[in-house]
Amino acid sequence: MPDAVRKGSAVTRCRTGTMKLFVVIALLWMQATFCPLTAFAVSTMPAGFVDLHHVVPSIVLDIRYYTAHNFVGERVDGYDAPKCIITKKAADALAGVQKELMDFGLPLKVYDCYRPQRAVSHFVRWAKDVGDTRTKKEFYPTVDKQNLFRDGYIAERSGHSRGSTVDLTIVPMPVPTQERYEPGQPLRECYLPAEKRFKDNSIDMGTGFNCFHELSHTANREIGDAQRMNRLLLKTLMEKHGFVNYDREWWHYTLKDEPYSDTYFDFAIE
Repeated sequence: MPDAVRKGSAVTRCRTGTMKLFVVIALLWMQATFCPLTAFAVSTMPAGFVDLHHVVPSIVLDIRYYTAHNFVGERVDGYDAPKCIITKKAADALAGVQKELMDFGLPLKVYDCYRPQRAVSHFVRWAKDVGDTRTKKEFYPTVDKQNLFRDGYIAERSGHSRGSTVDLTIVPMPVPTQERYEPGQPLRECYLPAEKRFKDNSIDMGTGFNCFHELSHTANREIGDAQRMNRLLLKTLMEKHGFVNYDREWWHYTLKDEPYSDTYFDFAIE
């Protein structure tokens, strides 16, 4: 074979190899950018997760995203059953909190636990539809819906999808009857005094659950002394058992040493 032909073939092979390398690098970059390796889409609950009621049957459940009584105004995608699915590690930590509270006749009540990524995507679609304000009076009465992203109330991802975050409160015993929400009923501002807002059967925490308002900030000094003490009781016990509070939401806690700190799951709750 002539040298020119051999040299041309070598150059061609080199260029081809280089192009393949560029393609591989580009694909890896696209995967890292658009398909994060930390996001898992699985059809069934993986090992390491449990139904909280199987671990701590005495905890009261009020899974709001299974109902229409939430800021979206309808059942949220992925909530096919009113269950608290959570990592076993977080469930065991909650068992410790519950044990201490039960000595005083004050069990925990859970509003939300693991949240599928598809539910978070539902929140995002709802937030972008600025014309849908049917729940504004109760859940975000003083916030312009177009600012929900800017103000940090809605995000593309949620720690709940990692499985060790929980929204919760405390209820007295015997547990009072929970007010029943009927879609279409008149709404009441979530920051009003307890006797005027939606009747939650919890002890008074100063605002309703999922209240997009400054009074929901855990350390807000504008609420009453009794409400501040109630928040402090919850915060003290949750921190004692390894949870960290999100300071803008008195109800929101994440296990400090969560087992899936970089993984966002998307299996349905069923």
